[in-house]
Amino acid sequence: MIRLFVGIGFDADLTARICRLQRGLPGARWTEPANLHLTLRFIGEVEEDLAEEIHHNLAALAEAPFALTLTGLGLFGDRHQAHTMWLGVERSDALSRLAARVDSAVVQAGAKPEPRKFNPHVTLARLKDTPPGRLQDFIDATGHFREEHVAVERFTLFRSTLGRQGAQYDALEHYPLG
Repeated sequence: MIRLFVGIGFDADLTARICRLQRGLPGARWTEPANLHLTLRFIGEVEEDLAEEIHHNLAALAEAPFALTLTGLGLFGDRHQAHTMWLGVERSDALSRLAARVDSAVVQAGAKPEPRKFNPHVTLARLKDTPPGRLQDFIDATGHFREEHVAVERFTLFRSTLGRQGAQYDALEHYPLG
């Protein structure tokens, strides 16, 4: 069995700019720089033969390169019991189309359909016992982050390995756009 997801990774410069946000918040377990990404489709645990079929279907996708805009911070959970802080991604037709095509390719390969609606974001931190006042101060101070014209020229099939320190992501295959 192999645990998979499809996502968009970032170059070193953008990763460094995002990482500058990751400081000064008690109870935050920051996402490792190498693990920062935008998930297009979580797949989960699959057999090796299904993983190979997913790879073939993803390799057959043809979409044009496009640009993303990363902007603002948000939370999963409410301000009093937030469990995840994320960096927002502005929706675009190109991003939504790519996510839908990836989802279709994964399902056609034989994986289960994704029950959750596509919600583009970049996970910055997992939160535990973060004081709500400090969380609000942090968002007020750093929530203005905006990065426009982030070039998306490929997407990636990642393996996710769970460990004591959290998940480790490894790129298995890159699929160029265009």
